[in-house]
Amino acid sequence: MDDPKSNAAAALEVFIAFLRQGLTAFGGPVAHIGYFRREFVERRAWLSEAAFADLFALSQFLPGPSSSQLGMAIGMRRAGVAGLLAAWLGFTLPAGLAMIALGYLAPRLTETWGTGFLHGLKVAAAAVVLQAVVTMARTLAVGPVRAGMAIGAALGLILNHGPLAQIFVLAAGGLFGLLLLREPPPTVPDDPQIDALPTQPAIVSLTVFLLLLASLPLFANLLQSPTVGLASVFYRTGSLVFGGGHVVLPLLQSEIVGRGWLDRDTFLAGYGAAQALPGPLFSFAGFVGAAQGTAATGWLGGLVALTAIFLPSLLLVPGTLPFWDRLKTQPGARGAVDGVNAVVVGVLAAALWHPMLTSTVTRVADWALVAAAYVFLAVARLPPWLVVIGFAAATGFVQR
Repeated sequence: MDDPKSNAAAALEVFIAFLRQGLTAFGGPVAHIGYFRREFVERRAWLSEAAFADLFALSQFLPGPSSSQLGMAIGMRRAGVAGLLAAWLGFTLPAGLAMIALGYLAPRLTETWGTGFLHGLKVAAAAVVLQAVVTMARTLAVGPVRAGMAIGAALGLILNHGPLAQIFVLAAGGLFGLLLLREPPPTVPDDPQIDALPTQPAIVSLTVFLLLLASLPLFANLLQSPTVGLASVFYRTGSLVFGGGHVVLPLLQSEIVGRGWLDRDTFLAGYGAAQALPGPLFSFAGFVGAAQGTAATGWLGGLVALTAIFLPSLLLVPGTLPFWDRLKTQPGARGAVDGVNAVVVGVLAAALWHPMLTSTVTRVADWALVAAAYVFLAVARLPPWLVVIGFAAATGFVQR
């Protein structure tokens, strides 16, 4: 039997290690993977290169925030379920609390800084998403089949955007990938510690995940509770996002702005501000939950949204680890994931056009600002947080 004291000490160790990452890991999900490898494979030697590669592959397969899921899996390897929770809390709290505070103060910031500050955040956010589209297309939409799926998804969502259309596009991507992309899966070294995990708790975790996905919308409608409705929206978003943090933008925009919970300018400004913070981009949920005006507002709304958007991952990671070694060797499963990933590029491209560019670019000078921000990010390779802060301050000062 494991010593409870040693388990508690291991979980505390995990929390402190990931809190350090949450305070310093700038640059988005791709950069987070590099930080994690350096910290937990090279420096701390918590797991081998083979085990890290295996957990990274799993994080790419699941919906949700890939870098956060990798962190959860590392924490679970180190200290069980307590380690999973400790890793999530340590990595998420700094950015999450900052975004909740920003959402709570959003109206006051607009009054103080004026619309120029918000415009600079929107310009920087558009450039960040443009860079994400280009980067993802180079890896996820390579070849005529994947590129065609991405372009078709983008055109379809530009013509008919909305949460149902996005769900349909993602499902179609998985189906086309299953039929057209049945390639042999890459050889990923097995991790014997994953094989040893019991399957019964995993089945319970997956069952809870599915029950919440099905029941939360029903309870929100039945109870007419703003708080349950908010939780339902963010839980569904966290369950359906493939491709990482940037792809959360179109799903949340349709849900939140479409319902009138938040105006588009504030929504996009908050997304831009999230680029300036370390830790997961999904912390943007805290801003939306705190700033929206129909459901539970302020700190309560921010905490509900932040918890709900990560809850699917907190259930999926322990629910899939015991089965991962068997599933990852199936070409069909791999093809479906590749198809969804290709379509995700189109989903993000459609979000770049609408609402980002259509609401941000209102004059010729705005095109120049977006292009300049992109050059700073992609050519000069300045960190996103610096570009975001610089453009917000510059436009805020000029337009005051």
